Amino acid sequence: MARRSGPGPDDDPVMSEQQGVRYLHFGSEWVQGAMRVRRPDELVLVYTQQMMAWLLFLEPAGNDELAMLGLGAGSLARFTHRYTTSRLHVVEWNPQVTAICRAYFRLPESSRMKIWHEDAANWVERPDVMGRFRSLMVDLYDAQAQGPVCDSQAFYDACFRSLEDAGMLVVNLFGRHSSFKRNIDHMHKAFNGRLLLLPEIDQGNRVAMAFKGPLLDVSVAQFLARAAQVRHQYGLPAEQWARSLLAEANRHGRVVV
Repeated sequence: MARRSGPGPDDDPVMSEQQGVRYLHFGSEWVQGAMRVRRPDELVLVYTQQMMAWLLFLEPAGNDELAMLGLGAGSLARFTHRYTTSRLHVVEWNPQVTAICRAYFRLPESSRMKIWHEDAANWVERPDVMGRFRSLMVDLYDAQAQGPVCDSQAFYDACFRSLEDAGMLVVNLFGRHSSFKRNIDHMHKAFNGRLLLLPEIDQGNRVAMAFKGPLLDVSVAQFLARAAQVRHQYGLPAEQWARSLLAEANRHGRVVV
């Protein structure tokens, strides 16, 4: 697996702000994250909301551990810290990103959250992360923001090993980029074909979810009831996600994954 040597000039974080929303960039116009200044725990970008779609399938508990590869503007860290009691592990290879998040993006200072300044590809191969996480959320982009910087078969195999016996991987991809099929193929192999995709959004992001553990087999009614619960508890458009997944799966009255 290829390793990155470390952050370069293109990885220097900068900010912009417009209409009450603060944005993070890496030396280009591509947005790496956002925060509504008056409601910092809100997930502003649609794809960050979709990164929480694992809640349709798993209920976090106080003794869970969740992991995020890529800090960005800290959106997922803020939201997850606010709405769950799980312990959080955030892997960010660039200390400057962590510093700007602490200074300007209200990154929580909490005993429940640990920041690791490491290459994500190295981190998921650590022996001490194997079998550890309920959910692993991957959002790894550089200044060009065209395709994930970690996309090898070895990387996705390690992601599989890092999950609990019943866990989920969620990855932010670009559906219109040449890297999309490669990432999907590698996830498909690592997770034995147990993969669902949310519809592509206008910005081109497409969120993929991969499953580890016992086969899930529930009725459509049960699935929609869970979506309503997620909407009520977390304020996320979970019923919209559920209908999209049902339309794609076409499971004749069942949701099986």
